[in-house]
Amino acid sequence: MSATLSFTAPTAHGPREVTLAYARLGAGEPLVLLHGIGHHRQAWDPVVDILATERDVIAVDLPGYGESAALPSGLPHDLPTTTAVLGAFCAALGLDRPHVAGNSLGGLLALELGRENLVRSVTALSPAGFWTRAERRYAFGLLTGMRRTARSLPLPLVERLSRTAVGRTALTSTIYARPGRRSPEAVVAETLALARAEGFAQTLRAGRSVLFTDDVPGIPVTVAWGSRDRLLLPRQGVRAKHTLPRARLVRLPGCGHVPMNDDPALVARVVLDGSRPQEASAVRTSFSTVAL
Repeated sequence: MSATLSFTAPTAHGPREVTLAYARLGAGEPLVLLHGIGHHRQAWDPVVDILATERDVIAVDLPGYGESAALPSGLPHDLPTTTAVLGAFCAALGLDRPHVAGNSLGGLLALELGRENLVRSVTALSPAGFWTRAERRYAFGLLTGMRRTARSLPLPLVERLSRTAVGRTALTSTIYARPGRRSPEAVVAETLALARAEGFAQTLRAGRSVLFTDDVPGIPVTVAWGSRDRLLLPRQGVRAKHTLPRARLVRLPGCGHVPMNDDPALVARVVLDGSRPQEASAVRTSFSTVAL
């Protein structure tokens, strides 16, 4: 079920009214899904039905992305503000410390929510914030190029490219290891989402100073990385493990930066196991430092 929710968020700039779009499906313990920069909640579509068999799944459009409006004037699209907004969103929905899973920017936000003790478990797929300065510049350069391309292509050309595997590869191979598996309709929608993302430029600017350096104690944390991630390189997963020594580190073979589409069954299993601490040992596919 798709909906919008307006609520008051207690930010560093005072209480502000924010409206976010989300979709909700399933039953069980609540699980909030957070997408990456320039994407939208539909990035999770390949795994939502699987997750919804065991969880009350809430996939949200971050502020300034998808169907969610940008933050009110004067509020920066930075990590502290967005974290406060997501915490207030969960409270407004009556979610008492939900599980959270995030990809890329969403993974960083999930870890920050965990650090703030606002959630009961975290699964972070290729989370931002574990880069070197050079790796950050490389990733931001790729993202800026993707955004420029998405904004420059006429819609009829995007639609035409999306109808072939070669065209889908040209449009999405930076984030998918298996772009041919993405449906033409999904490729068109996410290209438009990237082109129209109101929060993109501000988020990227704020990200220049972001490093995640704190542990997340007291809750189960899973960090998973695609072996074919071309945007945030897999070696960043080793750094994440050093920062989060109690976290479970999982390798996603054959997956790119947005792994939900590349291997839905594996990603769904990792997310469900990460939010089922007593059975977390069911998946122990660890990173090999040689493979990285």
